Amino acid sequence: MASQQVSGDDWWRGAVIYQVYPRSFQDTDDDGIGDLKGVTRRLGHIASLGVDAIWLSPFFTSPQADMGYDVSDYCDVDPMFGTLADFDAMLAEAHRLGLRVIIDQVISHSSDRHPWFVESRTSRENPKADWYVWADPKPDGTAPNNWLSIFGGPAWEWDGARKQYYMHNFLASQPDLNFHNSDVQDAVLDAARFWLDRGVDGFRLDTVNFYFHDRHLRDNPPLVPDPDATSNDAPDVNPYGMQDHLYDKSQPENVAFLQRFRALLDGYGGRTTVGEVGDGARSLKTVAAYTSGGDKLHMCYTFDLLGPDFTAGHIRRCVDNFQKAVTDGWVCWAFSNHDVMRHVSRFARSDAEREVVAKLAITLLATLRGSICLYQGEELGLTEADLAFEDLRDPYGIRFWPSFKGRDGCRTPMVWEAAARHAGFSVGKPWLPVPTEQARLAVDTQEAGAGTVLNHYRAMLAFRRSHAALHDGDMSFIESNRDLLAFIREKDGERLLFVFNLTRVPQEFLVSDAAMEGVPLPGQSVRVAGGVLKLDALSAYCGKL
Repeated sequence: MASQQVSGDDWWRGAVIYQVYPRSFQDTDDDGIGDLKGVTRRLGHIASLGVDAIWLSPFFTSPQADMGYDVSDYCDVDPMFGTLADFDAMLAEAHRLGLRVIIDQVISHSSDRHPWFVESRTSRENPKADWYVWADPKPDGTAPNNWLSIFGGPAWEWDGARKQYYMHNFLASQPDLNFHNSDVQDAVLDAARFWLDRGVDGFRLDTVNFYFHDRHLRDNPPLVPDPDATSNDAPDVNPYGMQDHLYDKSQPENVAFLQRFRALLDGYGGRTTVGEVGDGARSLKTVAAYTSGGDKLHMCYTFDLLGPDFTAGHIRRCVDNFQKAVTDGWVCWAFSNHDVMRHVSRFARSDAEREVVAKLAITLLATLRGSICLYQGEELGLTEADLAFEDLRDPYGIRFWPSFKGRDGCRTPMVWEAAARHAGFSVGKPWLPVPTEQARLAVDTQEAGAGTVLNHYRAMLAFRRSHAALHDGDMSFIESNRDLLAFIREKDGERLLFVFNLTRVPQEFLVSDAAMEGVPLPGQSVRVAGGVLKLDALSAYCGKL
């Protein structure tokens, strides 16, 4: 089944994007690591969901210190994932199935094994000496300022050859590129052009607000907590969250570079960008700056819905705040990705709730205004894997264990066949274990049942495609004296009322006679009596106005 693709250059507006984490999707050479041929083999499954595009996490040449987010060659495929020919074959098959392909661009930093950095660190005078963020120590030999790494410790690493510190927002083996240098900008744009010429349909821009740093290297002040903030950049065990990151990221010079990036894409037509913005309480303001005017990013996502809160108040506050802050930009909503605990584990309060929550979450996500991103395995209702310390591969989790277990629990291999070795992911030993409780939810066990999470996803995405109001229609909230999330989506005369009860008790909602005509919503179980909707716990309703 081919995906029903939206035509035109604005195909991305309201699109459904499916994130593939290649290491964990499908292994075809039995080394326990997924590869590009595996992605190609399973594209039919992705297309069967009814999505518009895939986002492919990094597959570039890399030492894999941060699972590929440390790139040593931006224009080649790491041998563990295959070859450029494998990529081209995957791209061609995706396009044949009606799927567009978005790939990661990790350009705020590179690997310390990238030839650019290898040259840069040899001296202070070489041609690439200023391609990374270098700084002299303080007179006492300590780091230039108080900036911290997200992965723990200072954001500075001493280099004996240059007798200077270099900046790294993540691992010490991930030095930050110096975007104040126009040659660096030209080089990363050339890398993007390489993939555009191969036919990719867009880019997911990793840590898009991290490109520039403060030229004066001023200290970050302490953070004054904002009780209304909906987005956090780091778990509370990480001191990174104790600073107000005014100077190590989100600098005003970033806007001009994003305009350069957009101009490059506009020359190809029909390509798109999705920016990852982690800027704490300022995230939505940053999204507004980066997506306004039609000359920068097409859309961004933040961490607002990637936390533990699955309540009417929280979701309304996030969407309301976005609509107020971003008047002419676009957002991409998601509940899960490769960096956070799977949302079924975050939202469900018991094992018995998991399937209900999995279905309700996609019902809600698919009715929000914006594009949406799904993470591989969530269409099966997968929960977070509970891994032993000795199984961890994520340096973030290893650093902060046991209070923070890192990101490996959401990165375990995709489960295809319940009875097969390693659930059909690989014949060899997988790079991360395949939990038994996940194998039970494999694709082959859910294909036939109409009531499975997998088929609910398919039905819900078909519902989204069948209503123009859900593609890019307006969205307005309705006040209620109950703990309910109620809103209207409308476009071209179609007006749909949605009411979500995210609580664990039945709720009632008054409706006008005009909304009594129910619109069949997958999994809907609501009673209407005397102008009152009677919603069960964890349920949803759609009516036509």
